[in-house]
Amino acid sequence: MNIKKNTFLRRHQPLHRITTFVLAVMMMVIGLVGWQPQASAILAQGDAVTDPQAILRYALPIDNDSVRKLQKSLEEISSKLRAKRWKNIDRNITDASFVLSARRGQLLASIPDERKAQAEELIDQLTTGTAELKEIVSTKDREATYIKRQELLNLVTKLEELMVVGYPFEVPAEYSSLPQLLGRATVAIETNKGDLQVVVDGYSAPVNAGNFVDLVKRGFYDGLDFNRAEDFYILQAGDPPGEANGFIDPKTNKYRAIPMEVLVKGDDLPVYGETLEELGRYLDQPVIPFNSYGAIALARPGDDPNGGSSQFFFFKFDTEVTPPGYNLMDGRYSVFGYLTEGKEVLEELTAGDKIISAKVIEGIENLKEPE
Repeated sequence: MNIKKNTFLRRHQPLHRITTFVLAVMMMVIGLVGWQPQASAILAQGDAVTDPQAILRYALPIDNDSVRKLQKSLEEISSKLRAKRWKNIDRNITDASFVLSARRGQLLASIPDERKAQAEELIDQLTTGTAELKEIVSTKDREATYIKRQELLNLVTKLEELMVVGYPFEVPAEYSSLPQLLGRATVAIETNKGDLQVVVDGYSAPVNAGNFVDLVKRGFYDGLDFNRAEDFYILQAGDPPGEANGFIDPKTNKYRAIPMEVLVKGDDLPVYGETLEELGRYLDQPVIPFNSYGAIALARPGDDPNGGSSQFFFFKFDTEVTPPGYNLMDGRYSVFGYLTEGKEVLEELTAGDKIISAKVIEGIENLKEPE
């Protein structure tokens, strides 16, 4: 499969039409008070969580109610902090402290024996940290509260990661010839305008994530331009020099096609090869949706769910003005990670800017090479 450049770009135009239509739909929803027509029947209902780190925490394949309560108690502080609701913030900290003390056993129940000592240390650090956070809140120092909250959530992430045992599903055999990321990886991207960092989620999109990490490892993206920007909606890269619009595998001398891949909440494994719209699953919620500024997804020809390869795009809707839950991109394109550092850089990047280098800085051991 070797799609010519002009064909590929023309066939990508539906992405622009979709994003334009998204704005139109959202303006209708926002502008018409009380309007409740078939929106619920035609729009995928996304998760209200817009913080990429929070989405990634919820996407971990774990089942522990206590750690989720701890996580939620700390995450909710952010919105309350903006409104200076100090009493409510104090209650959140009390809830978190309760989980750490009264539910310590439940937290440790999901930890394998060989990791329990590390988990105990994290819980001790969280216990000390929540007490420190409570003291900071008593002074009503917003910046210090936010910083300490983030430190604690980073510890929660580490605790949750210790609860992950094995890989949650088997990727269909038909994709065994493609790289797979059986876990997560962190990629640092140096651009001419500054640095970006993305977390790639193989728990939700192992084939799409594996393809991206494999290409980063090969140095494929080094020196490539951002080749497309659409009205502050998307920023696209990964189009190599020459006629091919994607990666030509040197082993086969063929275009490496990557399938549509979306894990829906409640499903045991991702949907492959078809959009959720094509399947009539309009209300289903992806585990990793387009809710967050800087979501990273596989670009593909508009009429071929299995035609993606090396090209990817950053989603640049501002979640502060875009209501999550009314996003027609969900289920039509495969999200495989999120920008976690460098938002101010991504805001400045546009077509013609350059990726100087991309490197896997964590999680390369999770990459499974093709058979």
